[in-house]
Amino acid sequence: MFLVLLIASIGSFGQDTADRYSYFSKKADSLYKAKDYKSAAFTYSKAFESLGWKGSQVHRYNAAGAWALAGFADSAFFQLDNIATKSNYLNYAQITSDPALISLHQDKRWKPLLEIIKQNKEKADKAEAKLNKPLIAQLDSILKEDQNYRMQIDTIIKRYGWESPQMKANMALLNKADSINLIKVKKILDEYGWLGPDVIGGTGNITLFLVIQHADQATQEKYLPMMREAAKNGKAPPGNLALLEDRVALGQGKRQIYGSQIGLDKETNSYYILPLEDPDNVDRRRASVDLEPLAQYVKRWQIQWDVEQYKKDLPSLESKVKGGRK
Repeated sequence: MFLVLLIASIGSFGQDTADRYSYFSKKADSLYKAKDYKSAAFTYSKAFESLGWKGSQVHRYNAAGAWALAGFADSAFFQLDNIATKSNYLNYAQITSDPALISLHQDKRWKPLLEIIKQNKEKADKAEAKLNKPLIAQLDSILKEDQNYRMQIDTIIKRYGWESPQMKANMALLNKADSINLIKVKKILDEYGWLGPDVIGGTGNITLFLVIQHADQATQEKYLPMMREAAKNGKAPPGNLALLEDRVALGQGKRQIYGSQIGLDKETNSYYILPLEDPDNVDRRRASVDLEPLAQYVKRWQIQWDVEQYKKDLPSLESKVKGGRK
């Protein structure tokens, strides 16, 4: 069975690396479909190598099928063991019925592999039973509203400008959605506390953060201690907490710590890093909370990170602290 990867997460690797991974993985997919299994298998390996020997679960599964069909059982088991033990692959029905893997069934490694996958599925089933599905559905709806108008901002700026009627209309709708979302999320937080992924799933957990991140200063300050405690207990990602810490600090007239907050110069429509404390050591702090290096992060806004130039520009940036935040 050949699987298609719809969305791939490339983590903290740079764009050039991501492009190489995408190129090789797509080429491998094509070779697999053309039934050139040996070439497909080696090309998947090139993709993984380009990403520091990392890769998506789907591509590793396809690589296993390619290796098996090409007659390389050891390499096939290597990929299957990887997804079973490191990324908790749990589709027992799929792997046991996949014709691409039939040649592996008589291998002594097959049954132990299936046992790991069966255990993964049992754990997942138990975890799913604990999920609060009504809350998950509510938070899914909240997330769509939170992102809907924000996703249109860059397009409107490029087409009409920041001060355009189109932008003002979009911001009015955004602010209305934020107000409604905040009422709902505050009710959840006040009733349940900061719920972790084990109760509301990973997306629901991030939604709590996003709504508070987009709230007013007083609300952010109120729930920041709750999120700190949640991060300490594994109920919130430390990187998300870092973003809230930065936003609260800036709102209090201080410099941010992790460099997560980006300002917009409305005159030039260009972005800049809002005032940052101790720029020399920002990447150490970012690494401590599982954030990618600042240079990679700010490329999303076409910002070139030059720490020495930033330190020279910092006094003038301080005067622009009231600029737009993204």
